[in-house]
Amino acid sequence: MRIGLLTEGGYPYVNGEPGLWCDRLVRGLEQHEFDVYALARSERQEAEGWVPLPPQVGRVRTASLWDAEDDGVVYGRRTRRRFAECYGELAASLCATAPVGASGIAETTAPRVEGTGTHDQSAHEADRFANALYGLAELARDEGGLPRALRSETAVRALERACRAPGAHRSAREARVPDLLTVAARLERALRPLSLDWYGDDGLGAVDLCHAASGGTAALPGLLARHFCGVPLLVTEYGVRLRAHYLTEPDSSPPIRFLLAAFHGRLAAETYRSAALITPGNTHARRWQERCGAEHAKLRTVHPGMDAAPFAEAGESPECADPHTLVWVGRVEPAKDLVSLLHAFAEIRRAEPKARLKIVGGPSGPEGAAYLAHCRNLAAQLFPDEADGPHAVGSNPVSFEETGGPELPSRAEAYASGALVVLSSVVEGFPAGLVEAMFCGRATVSTDVGAVVEAIGGTGLVVPPRNPRALAEACVALLRDPERRARLGAAARARALELFTVEQNVAAFRGIYLDILSRTPARRVVLDDTGEPLPFSVPAEAHVPGRWTDAKVRAVVRGGPAWATDTPVRATAARSSEDDGVAGSGGSEGSEGSGGPGGLGASESATGGGRAAVPAAVAERAGAAVPVWAVEGARTVVPASAVEGARTAVPVSAGEGAGAAGPVPVTEGVRATASISATEGPRAAASVSATEGVR
Repeated sequence: MRIGLLTEGGYPYVNGEPGLWCDRLVRGLEQHEFDVYALARSERQEAEGWVPLPPQVGRVRTASLWDAEDDGVVYGRRTRRRFAECYGELAASLCATAPVGASGIAETTAPRVEGTGTHDQSAHEADRFANALYGLAELARDEGGLPRALRSETAVRALERACRAPGAHRSAREARVPDLLTVAARLERALRPLSLDWYGDDGLGAVDLCHAASGGTAALPGLLARHFCGVPLLVTEYGVRLRAHYLTEPDSSPPIRFLLAAFHGRLAAETYRSAALITPGNTHARRWQERCGAEHAKLRTVHPGMDAAPFAEAGESPECADPHTLVWVGRVEPAKDLVSLLHAFAEIRRAEPKARLKIVGGPSGPEGAAYLAHCRNLAAQLFPDEADGPHAVGSNPVSFEETGGPELPSRAEAYASGALVVLSSVVEGFPAGLVEAMFCGRATVSTDVGAVVEAIGGTGLVVPPRNPRALAEACVALLRDPERRARLGAAARARALELFTVEQNVAAFRGIYLDILSRTPARRVVLDDTGEPLPFSVPAEAHVPGRWTDAKVRAVVRGGPAWATDTPVRATAARSSEDDGVAGSGGSEGSEGSGGPGGLGASESATGGGRAAVPAAVAERAGAAVPVWAVEGARTVVPASAVEGARTAVPVSAGEGAGAAGPVPVTEGVRATASISATEGPRAAASVSATEGVR
């Protein structure tokens, strides 16, 4: 099959975030063809180039999110009015979003109780956002692009009107002109995929499946491919984009944070609603997705796949580690909370004087470099250089190192150098560093953040974040118990090899691709070598709508009453002594057993002297609900006149003394005919027999 892989700031760029995961997936599924559609976040990322691509990558199309391109498209008066309407609806749906809850998640993205006004309002705003989003996409397709319009004064004024409108949230009403300009610029960048030319028959319209490697802006091309071409969408998130927004926007003003959070929340909800399947990388991400409105039936957890081969040697020889050394490996940044780790190590040193700490990793950006310098100064203050004697050179028990040198050429060597691996983060998604340590067979002590508990299971110790004393006590307990440390390390390696390898990840997505395609057959025309449509290339049943396509859809009689959509009521046969002597032909209106103007009572099988009621649904297999009226004596009969517009009539042939005559219309959609023949005698009974074809 042909897969459209959608990325943002990742594969195939060298320094992309999910680059390794996507590269392993593409190389593992060599039987499929991949088209990569990548969004670049920075000029530096584009300048550094791509990773080597395997032959199964057919083509790569890229677009920039960092530069301010001017597409040169000038709208006319009618087009400007159309844009103002769509953008105004989009802005209004953001300003009407409920306030952010205590958990930090927009409350409107949460599932609501059915039947409440809050749920109805939330569903209305979600539909409003989706209609506006697709309206902008159709405008971009018809007119050529949106960047200039999204940065225009029209867009800012529409955003301002939405913020000042009655019913807008308080945070939106507090927005000032600088806030509105910032939000408009950020929305233009996030909505830039709407203007791309990726959605024709020579682009995403030609793929069998769109696989978004993350949510947010990366999933927008998949939403449009589904909207324009009916291509199914698969969304994989190892880090939820909405959560990342909350973590990366702490210094913005409240109106900016509110409006951008509302946009990301609405976009996430629409992405989860439209996706055929959603594959979170861990339970932590899955909880976020469910909170944002993802249906439980669509979620399928697929743990990220990591290459265990580089760590095999360290995992098979755990005895080579220094029993007194603790190792921390990762990117140096404030979220890793190395300050708490250094304070915890001060207590560890008091309990175990031979203990040493290795901090392995480089800084992450300018903020990381400043944080690394602060940690070095703190380590020098807490642990002055120590010497064994008056003529020896002292050394600090805390060392700051980076991989790639002669002592630590790889991350595997860094993990192998210590007997215990420590994680002190206060914010964490999926802890890839811990999984690498598990591949190396090392016991771990970690803070309880993100998906840490899910990753390590019962193979390591977990302590609360920002608690140096608890971290120190756990480390001392394992340093003093080598047997327990070895037992935990062996269990950790076995767990990692079972759950977090590339092989299990690739096998999971291989099955998911087939599952989605089996439920979403291709709808495009297949051409032969001469360019002519290939007959019978797509199964005909793939295009036939019916009740089997959606279990919730019920066939409703055209023009019938609203209560006819309810579950049909089955009538039971009733027999009464009053049946004897009831007039048959020419029965008066309202007499027992009268089934209509002629007084003919209809029964499924006529028995001597007994009048059985007709079951509620003759066309039950067709899904049509037949109204049933109960009359006195608990006798349920079918009214002689059915819904107007019936195509098939039931012929009635009356016997001796039968007063019923005339056609009896049946509900629309019943193709088989039924005959009613009256038996001899004053009491006319009817038998109904349905032939094949009743659905």
